[in-house]
Amino acid sequence: MDKLVIKGGKKLFGDIKVSGSKNSTLPILAATLLTDDKCVIRNVPKLRDTLTMIKLLRSLGKTVEYNNHTAIISGAANSSTAEYKLVSTMRGSFCVMGPLLSKFRHAKVSLPGGCVIGIRPVDLHIKGFKALGAAIEVEAGYVIAKARQLKGNLIYLGGIFGPSVLATGNVMMAASLALGETIIESAACEPEVEELSEFLIKMGAHIEGKGTTRLVVRGVKRLHGADYTIGPDRIEAGTFVLMAAATQSTLTIRNIKYAQLLVLVDRLEEAGVRFKKGKDSLTVIGPKKLKPVSVTTYPYPGFPTDLQAQFMALMAITPGVSVINDKVFPDRFIHIAELNRMGANIRRDSGVAVVEGVKTLFGAPVMASDLRASAALVLAGLVAKGKTEIHRIYHLERGYEDLEQKLKKVGAVIYREKE
Repeated sequence: MDKLVIKGGKKLFGDIKVSGSKNSTLPILAATLLTDDKCVIRNVPKLRDTLTMIKLLRSLGKTVEYNNHTAIISGAANSSTAEYKLVSTMRGSFCVMGPLLSKFRHAKVSLPGGCVIGIRPVDLHIKGFKALGAAIEVEAGYVIAKARQLKGNLIYLGGIFGPSVLATGNVMMAASLALGETIIESAACEPEVEELSEFLIKMGAHIEGKGTTRLVVRGVKRLHGADYTIGPDRIEAGTFVLMAAATQSTLTIRNIKYAQLLVLVDRLEEAGVRFKKGKDSLTVIGPKKLKPVSVTTYPYPGFPTDLQAQFMALMAITPGVSVINDKVFPDRFIHIAELNRMGANIRRDSGVAVVEGVKTLFGAPVMASDLRASAALVLAGLVAKGKTEIHRIYHLERGYEDLEQKLKKVGAVIYREKE
């Protein structure tokens, strides 16, 4: 196993290119189970999670060729059981359930795993499938769904912490081949759900309201193959923006959709960061002195929970006090202990993180607990005095393609070592 070593204090410069969206790729790959025709998915990032999904598709009988960021998926699935060995490593793999149920009228999918960032039940998925007419059992760590015929229905998918991205996609895929019309109220409207809608429409699905909280899906008899290009990863883009701000750098982030970064830009402008907007790029001009800014995460278009840890690392070196509140995953604060090991002054108080900015962070051995916490530790390492060693970097490899090489090209001193 490798560890990541960073020697901090270097400014970043030049251009850095954002890869395809991981959180769009996973459900779109799963959606290819809805057809036996050939599908071509382009700009697929080479990540642990996308490779796991490709393995899962192959285990279900699909033929998958993956080269040069392009996945060609063909053939018919011959199994409706998604095994524990693969699903347990990645929560996103649970989105095969909707397509399998819709295609086979039967699905057996292991309860999912992934990052340890708090309780993330699959109750909204089950609620949606039941509303479509499926009988559901949870047995020996598997969710088993059966239906003679899925039928459209009016479904409310709001949860106690807001809509669920994965549940919205899962139910939408199941409804695409159901009998009649399905209306999903309180649907997640994240860009990743919109991309899945676009792909399904290219396959022949009838979907209205993409990008809104009300989706109308009219079931069709069959879906055909499609050719689709994955859009940029807004979380990767946001992470690079925050790294530039933290290191007081001027850095151009390429292959972005500016509208998807609007809330982050707004918060950072308040902190003193300046920006120059291009056609599909954003140049970050990090200030010599930052101002503290508090954030609360919400479903899109609110501040993303997936940027909360990285933003906290930035505020850790910002003079003054800021408050970080996560309304999406309230327990997503495991990274506080590791940032404090590097000299940060962060405490939990009544369910929020209170950050008192310090002048300097110091390099230290730290442990990555989840994907976005890992990125926060990389950001902290880039600004810290001395050497930072990040262990368990397989978390980073789940969601950031070639992060080490990308950062090296823009001036960071970062490399791998064997544990």
